[in-house]
Amino acid sequence: MIKVRFAPSPTGVPHIGNTRTALFNFLFAKKNKGKFILRIEDTDRKRFVKEAEKAIYEILEWLGLSWDEKFVQSERLSIYRQYAQILKKRGAVYESDGALKFKMPKKGETKWIDAIGQKEISFKNETQEDFVILKSDGYPTYNFANVVDDCLMGITHVIRGEEFVSSTPKHVQLYKIFRWNQPVFAHLPVILGKDKGKLSKREGAKSALEYRDEGYIREAVLNYMALVGWTPPDGQEQMSIEKMIELFDLKDVNSANPIFDTQKLEWFNGAWIRTIKDLKKRLVDFYQKDKKVKNILNSDKSEIWVNAAKSRMKILKDFKKLVDAKKQRKYSKKEKERAKKLLELLDKKLGEDWEGEKLLLTIKDFSVKERISFAEIYFFMTGKEQGIGILELNKIYGKEFFIKNLKDNG
Repeated sequence: MIKVRFAPSPTGVPHIGNTRTALFNFLFAKKNKGKFILRIEDTDRKRFVKEAEKAIYEILEWLGLSWDEKFVQSERLSIYRQYAQILKKRGAVYESDGALKFKMPKKGETKWIDAIGQKEISFKNETQEDFVILKSDGYPTYNFANVVDDCLMGITHVIRGEEFVSSTPKHVQLYKIFRWNQPVFAHLPVILGKDKGKLSKREGAKSALEYRDEGYIREAVLNYMALVGWTPPDGQEQMSIEKMIELFDLKDVNSANPIFDTQKLEWFNGAWIRTIKDLKKRLVDFYQKDKKVKNILNSDKSEIWVNAAKSRMKILKDFKKLVDAKKQRKYSKKEKERAKKLLELLDKKLGEDWEGEKLLLTIKDFSVKERISFAEIYFFMTGKEQGIGILELNKIYGKEFFIKNLKDNG
């Protein structure tokens, strides 16, 4: 059976690149009817952050990346000590300053075929230094614990970031000394910023929870993350998690470093907002602490609001701006004159009945005759540069809303 693991270290909240590693492991496991294991690698006690561990669970739960088994390394210390003793008996380790060190071979090469790009990676053993496997505090190092756990947990494929390539010779040599079968290694290229440098917070190196709190929805985050470094065989872009599972294959993961594009993520989010069936519920959840927006979402006009906003939203945060009736700025003298002229025409043509199509035709005629853009007219009538459509606002507020703005008295 295929078994993979996502093995975060809770020294900080994982950013989007780490979470993409979790997603690729999840997709690979589900595609191959295998198991996805979550392993909290918390043996670095000096840098351990409890909130980071909670965030790991919260991220995976929000994205729906449910694990089949879960392990916490700090609960497995006796196991690591047991396997360190085996190495001691085999003469493969020595003590140094109260810590146990593994003796790396100094002749020949350590190599493996990496599943990303099917390329051979090799290191000369003379360049490799001995390394600590058990610290003086009794805790194992990453390099030791992760190999022991991968073997005992039956991990068949180690899918992780490219930054671990330099540690892999140590892992390969541990597999050899223990006489264990080596898993398939797949090192994912590191995500870069637009300047092709290290991905910064400003360019998108945030946690999935930060994206959630900004109004991104899980479908869009999952979808975009998958495409950062993976090219589906059919070239499809907007995909459900089920479709991603169906299509995912490690051979389609690019070996070049992908670029993170926040504008593309935003585009995906807008596309998914227009697709999901439960947008109103998502908005209610997102604005649960905003009384004003909650009142709109609980009103009898809520469906009109949501349907009108859907096509204009990129993130859930946009909804508040779209439904806000507050004027953005005062009108200039020229704008006041034009607004007054428009109001006179609307009164003359429509009287009491500002019915939808007639209202639009009258506005259109005014736009053509006065050579005024529809965007300007929208501003006269709503006090905003952009927002919900005129027809929808008419259904929600009625003509009084437009009259008030055209008179510039509020």
